[in-house]
Amino acid sequence: MRLLIISDTHVPKRARDLPELLWREIDAADVVVHAGDWVEAALLDRLEARSARLVGVYGNNDGPELRTRLPEVARAELDGLRLAVVHETGPAKGREERCARDFPDTDVLVFGHSHIPWDSVADSGLRLLNPGSPTDRRRQPEHTYLTARIQSGRLSGVTLHTVPNR
Repeated sequence: MRLLIISDTHVPKRARDLPELLWREIDAADVVVHAGDWVEAALLDRLEARSARLVGVYGNNDGPELRTRLPEVARAELDGLRLAVVHETGPAKGREERCARDFPDTDVLVFGHSHIPWDSVADSGLRLLNPGSPTDRRRQPEHTYLTARIQSGRLSGVTLHTVPNR
């Protein structure tokens, strides 16, 4: 199972659209995970139409329309892997311990908000992933997103990709 993991797209505030490279990744993925800050529902509509399966949450920049359509926390079992998605996890300091406590029955937690790529493992074995942002790098050197594979309940091949400058 091929995963595409994105967050903080901020369309159309920070970019008019997702990069074409990302649309190709969406078409190729078995599951697209979006960790919030869509900004407008039109992007959600387009992702729902093009994704084989979409798992998403709303973020702090998402208004009432997105909040009525998306949960604050999403959970999915993907080929035996227990996935949770949330936009915010709080400060980096203590993140692993806090998330392991708050998501005890989760194998992988995807989050966004900071626009900073993150890949760590809590003492409990919980893997935490933040894909950064493909459209709003903030203070990061590049725009980013993640891909990964799931097979028999195991996550593998987690790769941070950069988006070439347009």
